[in-house]
Amino acid sequence: MTLKRTLGIVLVFVLLFSLGACANNNTSDQTQTSSQSATTASNENPATAEENTASGKKAIVVYFSGSGNTKRVAELVANETGSELFELVPTTPYTDDDLNWRDENSRVQKEHNDPSLQNIELTSTTVPDWESYDTVLFGYPLWWREAAWPVNSFVKGNDFSGKTIIPFCTSTSDGIGDSGSKLAQMAGTGTWQEGMRFPENDDKSSIREWAKSLNLI
Repeated sequence: MTLKRTLGIVLVFVLLFSLGACANNNTSDQTQTSSQSATTASNENPATAEENTASGKKAIVVYFSGSGNTKRVAELVANETGSELFELVPTTPYTDDDLNWRDENSRVQKEHNDPSLQNIELTSTTVPDWESYDTVLFGYPLWWREAAWPVNSFVKGNDFSGKTIIPFCTSTSDGIGDSGSKLAQMAGTGTWQEGMRFPENDDKSSIREWAKSLNLI
């Protein structure tokens, strides 16, 4: 009788121990499963962030510069906005004598007086990966209160659909006027905003301030 009671008590303890071990195993499995789910979620979030970064807006500065003033502004704007640069270069470059608008026999005077001469061939009008740019900062000098005509072939030869175009220009005294809206009419596509005019020797701080105000980065 005593031996049977002893064996019964031992069996009870063995049974309780087994049940406790199973409960611990189940808790461990649940903890491991929760840990795996958290790891999966944390792995998904960076991918989403990368996709958002990859789909962010991309800008480019396209410009023509005759005497170098617009180039200086374009480089500052590109630096402040983190944009790429694309220079419009005439196949036959303009010399200092060509740009002397006071000389009736200079190239720009002849072109101004005869619009048929204003179809200026460029070395390239094709921007690599053009479709990837959402914003185009478009720079040019003012010639006779209009955008310098070497930019025309680029404007006519590209599709600006889906892009925001922000003109900027350099001039001795004239404001930007309707030069930007005329380019918009010429392009026929894209959303053209009001632009900004800079004096030929404007200080860098005002150029940088304007570029930062665009909030492109």
